[in-house]
Amino acid sequence: MRSATHHVEDLLRRHAPQVLGALVRRYGHFDAAEDAVQEALLAAARQWPSAGVPDNPRGWLIRVASRRLTDALRGEEARRQREDRAAALTPRDAFTAPPPGADRAPREDDTLSLLFLCCHPDLTPPAQIALTLRAVGGLTTAEIARAHLVPEATMAQRVSRAKQKVRGVRFGRPDHWEQRLPAVLHTLYLIFNEGYTATSGAHLQRRDLASEAIRLTRQVHRLLPDDAEVAGLLALMVLTDARRDARTGPHGELVPLDEQDRDRWDRAAIEEGAALVVDALSKGCPGPYQLRAAIAAVHDEAPTARATDWREILGLYDVLVRLVPGPVERLNRAVAVAMVHGPRAGLAELDALAGEYTGHRLDAARAHLLERAGDLEAARAAYESAASQTLSHPEQHYLHARAARLRPTGT
Repeated sequence: MRSATHHVEDLLRRHAPQVLGALVRRYGHFDAAEDAVQEALLAAARQWPSAGVPDNPRGWLIRVASRRLTDALRGEEARRQREDRAAALTPRDAFTAPPPGADRAPREDDTLSLLFLCCHPDLTPPAQIALTLRAVGGLTTAEIARAHLVPEATMAQRVSRAKQKVRGVRFGRPDHWEQRLPAVLHTLYLIFNEGYTATSGAHLQRRDLASEAIRLTRQVHRLLPDDAEVAGLLALMVLTDARRDARTGPHGELVPLDEQDRDRWDRAAIEEGAALVVDALSKGCPGPYQLRAAIAAVHDEAPTARATDWREILGLYDVLVRLVPGPVERLNRAVAVAMVHGPRAGLAELDALAGEYTGHRLDAARAHLLERAGDLEAARAAYESAASQTLSHPEQHYLHARAARLRPTGT
């Protein structure tokens, strides 16, 4: 029963955005459609583990959700005395019939259209992420709230406000949709980063969140197989996630990249990611996600930490910072500079970032380079400073442990 239940849960998560897309495309009313889909998913979760999964689970879900939605619209029509235009969306004899095409393959762009809707430019990035996880990822409001360490009521308000902002927005790929694709990719990138290295809490990683970002990015890649940056983002996620089992020790402690057991890396994922990188880079001028993926590939393909080709990584960062001259990219490049030209050269690069970058990673990188340069007292202070700035418990413990190793004997 447990495996059957997990199978049903996987099916429901996979079909949820397709079903929601079908209803929103046909009826509009994003908020009401989302409620109807949730009712259909709940009905399936109750019935399918014991009664069996229907031959066409997507068609079943669309039929049930459509009936729930049209019943709700009919009730609204009666309550508002036919003044609400929702009653005109569906012929009366269709209120108990499945929508045309329910038993056919899903429209290929429904999921992508939902992603574009959830990444509407009127929404803030946190709202885009929350709505994407809710509507496209199939996560419950409680799950999203736990992922962001906020009360469920707070997340419910955030999702509700986001839905209100997109009410009335035409469903489908927007005009000039290419201009909105970067926002879609950036949202997926942020979701993955939060899952791969949580910004706060007791656990270093939130695997469900990272896996969901990869799943959604795979869908975008299937819909846009010729877009090099989509392929680059998918490659970056796959190559980075390939190391996840080696990133923590037996008690959940952080294990840095150069100390990880590379036998625990997912070689199949590395091969997939590397192939994606090669294909993406062959399409022309590389973009930021392709370059980040290429850097991840160099790390993953090195048999040992000492064998890492840091000159190639530095060359890739040189190109990346010309495209994206942000502080995060420059911080990472500074580490590569240190690995190629020595810790003092890297520290000089970090000094130039002091007024632009805020956050514990700058002090953590500085501590590491100071330790390599032999300035142990300054390194210890920098490790402690970094630990005081992060809300991630595994990162705090790791940084405190590094600082403790540098204390003079007997103190």
